[in-house]
Amino acid sequence: MSAGTGQPPGAANALRVEDLSPSAAMLHRVDERFFAFEKLLNYISALVILGIMVMGTVQVIGRVAFRQPIYGYSDMIEQIMTVFAFLAIAYTQRLGGHVRMELILGRMKGRLLYFFEIIGTLCAIGIILILCYYGYTHFLRAFEFGDPTIDVNMPIWPSKLMVPLAFSVLIVRLFIQLAGFLRLFMHPNEQMIGVPRMETVDDMAQAEIDAGLAGEAEKVNIVNRSGGPA
Repeated sequence: MSAGTGQPPGAANALRVEDLSPSAAMLHRVDERFFAFEKLLNYISALVILGIMVMGTVQVIGRVAFRQPIYGYSDMIEQIMTVFAFLAIAYTQRLGGHVRMELILGRMKGRLLYFFEIIGTLCAIGIILILCYYGYTHFLRAFEFGDPTIDVNMPIWPSKLMVPLAFSVLIVRLFIQLAGFLRLFMHPNEQMIGVPRMETVDDMAQAEIDAGLAGEAEKVNIVNRSGGPA
């Protein structure tokens, strides 16, 4: 079981748009522009996590030192959790950060691999569409009946609305991914656009080294950038 890794724009093996066909260039532009939107959602999620950490610190200090905890703290955290839990889900999909079962797929190549990737993406789209529909019905019911939280009676529909919104963004990402795999199925030797990419253990180790987890003096070249082992 391993996590696929994506190729974000600006990577070392960045695409040369002028070398792409018109349809591939269009897919590349759509992928990059939507990825910029996904990055914005990811930054919002990160800021929300930072805010929760600050609130938690203030809550502890207020309760222990001043006997004045934040009013409705538990209810607020319950509401806010949906933001960072769902908002960056499409961004993670773009980078291939979700856990993938690659025991069988890792042994495939070419059209056979891309065929099963297409099947998997179609299944994912179907599942997310169902979750998006029922997430919206849960939001609508909470909005119409005014479901409140238990402690301070805060409305819970904003947090429930976050689920179908985040899944809608994920559906768009999955359709971009589907288009990328369909293109690779028809042209297996073309460069990958908008799809997660499986990497070997050596590739992942080299990526961590390149990310700066080791000092400059200790860095090694595990994988030859020309394509073979160093």
